[in-house]
Amino acid sequence: MTDGTLETIDGRPALRFERRLAHSVERVWRAVSEPAELERCFPAAADWTPATGETFEAYGATGEVTEVDAPRRLAWTFAGERYSFDLAAQEEGCLLVFTHVFDDRALAAQTAAGWETYLSRLEPHLAGGYLSEEEAHAPWEEVHERYAERLAVDPAPGRRFLAAQRAGE
Repeated sequence: MTDGTLETIDGRPALRFERRLAHSVERVWRAVSEPAELERCFPAAADWTPATGETFEAYGATGEVTEVDAPRRLAWTFAGERYSFDLAAQEEGCLLVFTHVFDDRALAAQTAAGWETYLSRLEPHLAGGYLSEEEAHAPWEEVHERYAERLAVDPAPGRRFLAAQRAGE
């Protein structure tokens, strides 16, 4: 499912993803805010509480939690980029909106394909299952190409990224 959109926030490119999840806001909140749960779905578990003003380290960079309104909003910065989860109750469960504000529009398809991969792991986790990172990444190339076309960006940076990843395997 490639439903991310490319927007502009404060003059910067931003990817926005929506997921309708058949789980309560409180359950989804735990999945996106508690380190032990977050690591089952996303690139790395942030070692956080989280609390506004708290800092954390990952991949050699520092992040800071900028806003917490549990269980509705969690926002943070990491390596100069902004991220947020916004949760809203719906009749069938929860609407999750994930936003990533970044700098290089040329990387939009690559970044969108990456987030699509990680977000695809969330629903199985919430349902008590597990989708491995390898399984989630299997369609990455196809997803990337669709995003490059839909977002009208050059697919070359993402293709180079994938080639480098494969060379490192």
